[in-house]
Amino acid sequence: MERLIVLDTETTGLEPGEGHRIVEIGCTELVNLSKGQVRQWFINPERDIPQEATRIHGITNEKVAGCPLFKDIVAEFLDFIGQDQLVIHNAAFDLGFLNAELTRANKPILAASRAIDTLVMARRRFPNASASLDALCRRFRIDLSQRTTHGALLDTDLLADVYIELMGGGQFSLALGMDDGAKVSARGVVGEQPKLPIIQVDYRSWPLSAKEEAEHGRYLEFLKKKANVIRWPESL
Repeated sequence: MERLIVLDTETTGLEPGEGHRIVEIGCTELVNLSKGQVRQWFINPERDIPQEATRIHGITNEKVAGCPLFKDIVAEFLDFIGQDQLVIHNAAFDLGFLNAELTRANKPILAASRAIDTLVMARRRFPNASASLDALCRRFRIDLSQRTTHGALLDTDLLADVYIELMGGGQFSLALGMDDGAKVSARGVVGEQPKLPIIQVDYRSWPLSAKEEAEHGRYLEFLKKKANVIRWPESL
């Protein structure tokens, strides 16, 4: 079983070194690339939230005034993420804030090696195209109608869908979740299950250019190092 945690934060500003703090953490669990449990924490940042930040995520001083401090939820947060890899869009930003909070709470920081950065993945896969979460949702036709503001939990739900698409889409997720008695073969389903209809797929039949070969190789190497979940043949 492969368990990943899709993670996002909302903050009072852009730089933890300037005293900005976390006001929301959202987590969505992925087990074999299928969504599982979710967690959300609203946090009192122990400082004012600037109006510019509120316009982005909709979180006001009044909303978090009675919420717990980070030190009060840190044990629950660390227990939920465990030792699993973290899927984050622009990982350096969120890890910077989380590690600043963990340091204040006298807890070990999160290693950068735990992060699978979907921003980096998207830029490698779609060079010269926008790699924002909104742009990726539109590219993969993921419903954005609820995203009127940047909420951490909602963003992890959207990012989980984006990550699944970046890793090959719903069919890839389905195959990961099947046990040995229900895996699909070229002829149908193994065992006593009714056979599935055979779907003809028209595969690419023309050779890659030298540039495409090189880019494909670099992308596979990136996935091996960052995601550690590469499962398809290296030759197309």
